[in-house]
Parts: sequence; structure tokens; C-alpha cells
Amino acid sequence: MRLLELHTRALELAAAVVDTVQPEQLVLATPCADWPLRRLLEHAVGQHRGFAAAALGAGADRAHWRDVPVHGDPAGAFRRSAERLTTAFATAGAAAEPAPLHLPEIGDGGPFPLDRAVGFHLLDTLVHAWDVAAALGSPARLVAAVEAEPPLAGELLAVAGAVPAAAGARGPGQAFAAVRAVPDGTGPFDRALALLGRDPSWSAPAGPAPAGTARRDFAKSR
Repeated sequence: MRLLELHTRALELAAAVVDTVQPEQLVLATPCADWPLRRLLEHAVGQHRGFAAAALGAGADRAHWRDVPVHGDPAGAFRRSAERLTTAFATAGAAAEPAPLHLPEIGDGGPFPLDRAVGFHLLDTLVHAWDVAAALGSPARLVAAVEAEPPLAGELLAVAGAVPAAAGARGPGQAFAAVRAVPDGTGPFDRALALLGRDPSWSAPAGPAPAGTARRDFAKSR
């Protein structure tokens, strides 16, 4: 499945971003409201674990979707969980007829076909990698790397474009903000961000993020 190769590449690019995070930067604000960088990375690692469980037939158990502490080694936690997910997706994809996946945090929970589930996580991976890079003040390198691989950028944009955009699915209390307008000629990564309600020009406010109650991003409307 070509999509599995694109997903693996997305994880590689995301891991390269996470590799640059220093322990003292875990308090930085991110584009995810009320989520400091540590919280975002714990969510990402938890999603790796949840999608891996789903690929192996256990996705309906919400215990697999809990955020996972990254302690002082966010890069190691991210890479280890990403490797497990890659193996789980490959195992599922090797079946003659891959079983659908239960994803309790997305829409009605499914079950979803494997290719759709992989697409969901590819979107999650690249956009949260951008969140991390933006928190660190250097998202341009990631954007350029993704856009240098048109099949990967195209898949990201296609999945973002399939996210429901109706008013009831967007806004306060929802997983996504309203779709943003972007100028003609905007690249595919920034267009994908805008489709999800992200501001492609986001920059961190001064000072660390507050430690308030966080909302779960990319959870229900994909």
C-alpha cells in the first residue's frame, strides 16, 4: 500500500522535528490552545499507541488512547511509539482483506477502512509536527520538506480537504476551528493548515503556555 509508505515518511519527518526539542522547551506554547509542548507530545505518543492498538484489533478500548508521559526524552518516546505503529500498520496491511479499525476519538468511532485510518494519522502526524516546529519557531523547514515530496503533500491536502467544514462541526468546543481563507498561490501545506482552521503564520506568544485544562485536538471531526 503506497499510503503506508507515505505514512512512514510522515513519521520520519515528524521525528526529525521532535529530535530537536530540548527538555527546557517542553513548556513552550503551541498552536493547540492551552497545550504546552509537553502536552502536545504526550498526546502524539498516545495517538501512536491508540492507532497501533486499532490496527491490531483493539482500538475500541479507550485505555489505549491515553496520553503517554514523555518525561525528559520526548524524541525517544516519539520514535519508539512511531516504530510500533509502523509495524502495526504493516501487519494490518499485509492481510488479504485488512480489517476495519475502531477509532473511538474520531466521529462515531468507526469502524474505518485501514487506508482511511492511515490517512487520518498521516494528517495528525504532519500537522502536529508543524505545531511542534511552530512552537520552536522554525516551521518553514518542515513545510519545505513535505512540499518537496508531492505525493506526501498531496495526501496531506486531500485528507485535510475531507474534514467536515459545516458550521456545526467547527468552532468553540469542536476539534477544528473554521476554515481560513488563504491567498492564491499558497502552498499545499499551508492550504491544509487553513482547511483545518490553523493559522499558517502562527507564532508563539511571549512566555510559557499556561498549564490549564487542554482540549483534545484532532479528535472527533476528521
